[in-house]
Amino acid sequence: MRRPHFRLGALGFLVLWMAHCGNELVAAVPPDGWYDYSAYTDQGASNDQQTKYDTNNISRKGLRGFNLIECHPLPISQLTKSFGNASNGNENDVVLQKDYYVCYNLPCGGSSKLNLVYRRENSLDLNDIEASNRYNIDTTGLVCCWPSEEVLAYYCIGHSDMFRSKKVLELGSGYGLAGLVVAASTDADEVVISDGNPQVVGYIQQNISINAETFGQTKVKSMVLHWDKEQASEMANTFDIIIASDCTFFKQFHHSLARVVKSLLKHSATSQAIFLSPKRGDSLDKFLDIVKENGLYCELIENYDPTVWNLHRRCVAGDDATWPNYEEDHCYPLLVRINFVSE
Repeated sequence: MRRPHFRLGALGFLVLWMAHCGNELVAAVPPDGWYDYSAYTDQGASNDQQTKYDTNNISRKGLRGFNLIECHPLPISQLTKSFGNASNGNENDVVLQKDYYVCYNLPCGGSSKLNLVYRRENSLDLNDIEASNRYNIDTTGLVCCWPSEEVLAYYCIGHSDMFRSKKVLELGSGYGLAGLVVAASTDADEVVISDGNPQVVGYIQQNISINAETFGQTKVKSMVLHWDKEQASEMANTFDIIIASDCTFFKQFHHSLARVVKSLLKHSATSQAIFLSPKRGDSLDKFLDIVKENGLYCELIENYDPTVWNLHRRCVAGDDATWPNYEEDHCYPLLVRINFVSE
């Protein structure tokens, strides 16, 4: 059965992850990487009701990942137990029926583990689209842990020394894997894990609470940070390192994202922002142009880690059957280093 789809003229410009789906409208991730929009109509919404929702910010995932960090699901009973300890009863507590629990074994020596709660696949609903419209944010943070996020987390583990005693901010963090990895595996002074979607930040806070004993002396907190809004003056020029993954796809946010980096990054020769993003057509190049227009310096690095690079080359050559739809332009994250001083 063909998935329902809509012409661009009917609902306005659909900002979708279109790498492998033509102009089919897909919103979340079942095991095969596709989502049927009819799940929305199963809720009894009429055609008129459907068309009133702006689908500009619906995201989908048709990707697999490099599997750099070993992980496995945990039983729902363990999830319920953890929430019994971590939940504070406020409106941001996640709904357990929509969630699943994953344990990550961090490749950093010892027995470091992180337990994260994610939204179940196929669980995106009309309430999420309403929230997306209300806050002018996209739904990407609710879809999954994106491949670039795992690569960023892996990169941070391999460069843990750079975070020692630093104040770190993750932008557009989704469920917060990279920020949580920094907090758990480095000696950072403080890690702030942010997203523009309040629903996503609710998950981040739960994940922080569940893993609180893993962070040692590192202070960790969540934050709703919308790039289009003016940031509090006390945050200006305070972060030694800013990290982000796959945050450059939506071109309408490029100017805001560059301004946020310039505003929040500390004015220091050693401060830097580290982005991991696929090229996605000309999207990354356009973002880099805007970064330069804002008076910042940037460096684009293709081969930044031998393990990631070798996996990438295997996928390009078709030698890795676990990622059959791999396309370099959409799947391989390049490393962007942004700072105030040209090195």
